[in-house]
Amino acid sequence: MCHVIVTCRSMLWTLLSIVVAFAELIAFMSADWLIGKAKPRGSAEPGEQGAGTPEPYHPTLGIYARCIRNPGVQHLPRETLCGPYAESFGEIASGFWQATAIFLAVGIFILCTVALVSVFTMCVQSIMKKSIFNVCGLLQGIAGLFLILGLILYPAGWGCQKAIGYCGHYASAYKPGDCSLGWAFYTAIGGTVLTFICAVFSAQAEIATSSDKVQEEIEEGKNLICLL
Repeated sequence: MCHVIVTCRSMLWTLLSIVVAFAELIAFMSADWLIGKAKPRGSAEPGEQGAGTPEPYHPTLGIYARCIRNPGVQHLPRETLCGPYAESFGEIASGFWQATAIFLAVGIFILCTVALVSVFTMCVQSIMKKSIFNVCGLLQGIAGLFLILGLILYPAGWGCQKAIGYCGHYASAYKPGDCSLGWAFYTAIGGTVLTFICAVFSAQAEIATSSDKVQEEIEEGKNLICLL
């Protein structure tokens, strides 16, 4: 019989686990990792010359995606187009970014798996005599290490030709040149920090759900146990 155990600590851990997984996934898919130097609006790709209006726009570049200004058609407004610039893994602009994509993808996959499992911890607290909270916390710690590796390698790719086209000739490894860092990069860093916080907090959730008070209520035959 399933004993549904809900505590403040376990619920907070579950919510944080879900938020972290979605934040890292959205950041990974975004093109707003680097914000390029201002370009004339008549230019479709960084480096191309156009006769557009003098009002500049800022193209953005992600690990495998980018946002550029559509050159448009006469009498029609120009729009920003976002999408992958790489049709395959091998077309990602830098070997460092390829490694970043692998490490982030593995970390995000683990986080999404933990987020899914965390929903069921209200009903199932152990599997094969192992605490699910402890196992999930360990997995989150491992995911955090993958994320850190990816984030460390990412700036090493700023010297690739694709980045130079967006950031100018002064761009090089760990030097963004004329580019600035976008919200996706900061979101990935914040999500990584929260990943380790979740890993630590999973231990607190385990303590809360295995407390003496919870065991007493289980012995009394209660199937729904809610504790602050």
